[in-house]
This record gives sequence, C-alpha cells and structure tokens, in this order.
Amino acid sequence: MGSWKFLSGVINIAAFPVLCVDYLEKIIHPLESGWPRHFSILISTLVLSFVNYTGLAIVGWAAVLLGVISLSPFIIMSLIAIPKIQPHRWLSLGQKGVKRDWNLFFNTLFWNLNFWDNVSTLAGEVDKPQKTFPRALLVAVVFTCLAYLVPLFAVIGAVSVDQRDWGSGFHADAAEMIAGKWLKVWIEVGAVLSAIGLFEAQLSSCAYQLEGMANLAILPKLFGSRSKWFNTPWVGILLSTLITIGMSYMDFTDIISSANFLYSLGMLLEFSSFVWLRTKLPEIKRPYRVPLRIPGLVLMCLIPSAFLVVIMVIATKIVYLVSGLMTFGAIGWYFLMKFCREHKVLNYSVAEDEEER
Repeated sequence: MGSWKFLSGVINIAAFPVLCVDYLEKIIHPLESGWPRHFSILISTLVLSFVNYTGLAIVGWAAVLLGVISLSPFIIMSLIAIPKIQPHRWLSLGQKGVKRDWNLFFNTLFWNLNFWDNVSTLAGEVDKPQKTFPRALLVAVVFTCLAYLVPLFAVIGAVSVDQRDWGSGFHADAAEMIAGKWLKVWIEVGAVLSAIGLFEAQLSSCAYQLEGMANLAILPKLFGSRSKWFNTPWVGILLSTLITIGMSYMDFTDIISSANFLYSLGMLLEFSSFVWLRTKLPEIKRPYRVPLRIPGLVLMCLIPSAFLVVIMVIATKIVYLVSGLMTFGAIGWYFLMKFCREHKVLNYSVAEDEEER
C-alpha cells in the first residue's frame, strides 16, 4: 500500500515540470524539443525540490499565493465572456467528424480530480486536523468544480471555434480571443505557477509519507531523518526528487496514466481495507468515522471502484509495463525490509521495539 501510494505520487510529480515547460515553450520556442527541453525539466525539478526542502510553512503559503494568481485570470476571463455568451453553442458540443480519444479523456479527468487522500500524510503538521481537514476538503472540492466548470462554459458560450482546436493550453488562446493578448499571457504564467504549487504540495505529501512509514518501522529510521536547518524530511525529498527526474522524460500521457494506474491499485486496496476493518473491528476507537453501516459503506466504495477499474483497463502497454515493474519492485522491497528487520541489518524506529516487547 505504501509503495503504490508513494510511487503514484512521485510519478505524478513528474508531470508538473513537463507542464511548466509545455507552457513556457509557447513563449521560448527552443524548449519545444532536444537538450534545452530536457535541461529545463531537470533544472526546474531541482529548484522546486530545494524550495520544498526549505520548509512546509513556506510551501503552504506559496501554494495559497500561487493559487490566487493562477485562478484570477480565469475569473476575469469568465466575467468578460458573459456579454458574449450565446447559449445555443452549449447545445452544439457534439460536433460530427471530430475524433474523440476517450482513453485520454478519462485519464485526464481522473488525474485532475484524484490524490485527495494524500493530504493525510501532512496531518502531523496541521493544527487540529480532525476539524481542519474536513472543512478544507469541502472548500477545495467546491472551488475545484467551479474552477473547471465556470471558465469552460464561459469559453464554450463566448467563442466559436472548431473542437479540434481544443488541446492543451487552449484556454490561453480563448482568453486572447475574448480579452486580448494580455490575458493570454497571464493565463500562461498562471498555469506555470499552478503547476509549481501542485509540484510542491505533492512532493511534501510523498516526503512526509516516507517519514511516517519510517516512524512506524515499515522503513528504516534513516527515511525519517530531518534536516538540521529546516526540520524537513530531507531523505524523502531527495528520493522523491530522484525518481521524479527519472520519470519526467516519459511522454506526458504515459506519466499521468502510470500515476493513475498505481493510484487505482492503492485505492482499491484502501477501500477493501476500510470495509474489512469496519467489519472485523467495529468497536475500535476511530478519530474519523463515516456515519454509514456496512451495506452503505460497500455501496459507497463500489461506485468509485468501478471507475478505478475502467482507468486500469484502458491503460496502454507501456503503462502496464511501468506499473508492473514498480509493483514487483515494491514486493521485493517489502521482503528485503522484512529480512533486514528480522536480522537487525538496519536500524528501525522505536515503534519496532515496542511491537517486539
């Protein structure tokens, strides 16, 4: 479980430097291919990882600031588009002759709306997480839905274009049609800043997950080491960064598909564990408890599980290969850690000593 969630997270991180370069290449054309593109992905990954190393407080406030800056142009574009909206355009979305890539659609949709549970690894750094998390998640879900739907319907209603032109970065082109060049540049800059914020949040989640696994003696104590200067889990940040760099040179679609596949495996295991624990240990004290009985819990988990299975079925061969190799590697890592604990090869946390006693 830990391996699937961690690996899906670090693969997901790899998508954000690629997104940054994809937007910057519209302004800096040499970044479209070759060594300038690869070098820029490497440097951006290293710089953003160092920012994460400086502390979660900085990452948190920076994410809020970047969120405001990146969402503002979409709000402005939607407001300017209102007088130009023609509702009949909303009814003509099923344009004939346009080839639809449903695999890409479902993978992108899933990628844009998943990884909510990753926030749990940061609970130790949050004041009163039992109250803070539910409120924050509710607000985030509402804002996420509005941030996708409002600009989408505003642009569709205000701009008449061929649906074949709707690709990565088209919102920036639509902004230029609606308001002018200045808004296009703002959206492109905002998209880069948004990717930076997502990179920092995801990297923090992965690094603190490794620290938590070390505290539970699932990983050696080394993985829980913190920096003397910034009190951040530097081993987790370093390992996550190295894997991210290796994955960032894959095709963008394969990156998000691989992240989705491993995440789906982890979520299916998470759902089954959730129902199993409620069945076997119904009276155990829980800091969080879903107010449903077993039939309701099963139904609640079956709906997203069906979508998870769809995401896994439509994966490509390269995604199956990458995910399979990483899964077998995780199984091998599990038995290696078990051997190291039994033979005292590595040092583990106090939790392991308490478990033995």
